[in-house]
Amino acid sequence: MTEQSDDLMTTYMDAGEQFGKSAKEFLQHLNLLPKAMKDYQQAMSASAELRKVLDNRDEMLRTLMAQLEEAVQTPLSKLALGEKNTDGAKASSAAAGIGIVKTFP
Repeated sequence: MTEQSDDLMTTYMDAGEQFGKSAKEFLQHLNLLPKAMKDYQQAMSASAELRKVLDNRDEMLRTLMAQLEEAVQTPLSKLALGEKNTDGAKASSAAAGIGIVKTFP
C-alpha cells in the first residue's frame, strides 16, 4: 500500500506543479483579454455595417435588373432588339387594336 501511496503522492505533486505553472503563465496573458474583446466587437461592428451596405447595393441591383427584364418583355423592345414577334406579342398587338393576327396549326 505504501508504493501506491507514493505513486499517488508523486502524481499529486506533479499535477499541482504543472497547474501552478500553467496558471501563472495564463495570468501573465490575462491582460490581453479586454483588448481581444474590444477588437472582436470592432470587427463585428464593421462587419454589420459592411453587410448593410452590401445588402442595400444588392437590393438596388435586383431592382434595376427587374426593371431591365420588364423593359425587355414589352413588344416594342423586342422589335427594337430584333426579335421576331412571338404569339404573346401578336396577341398584345391584336388586343391593342393594331391588327388581327390569325395563327394556323
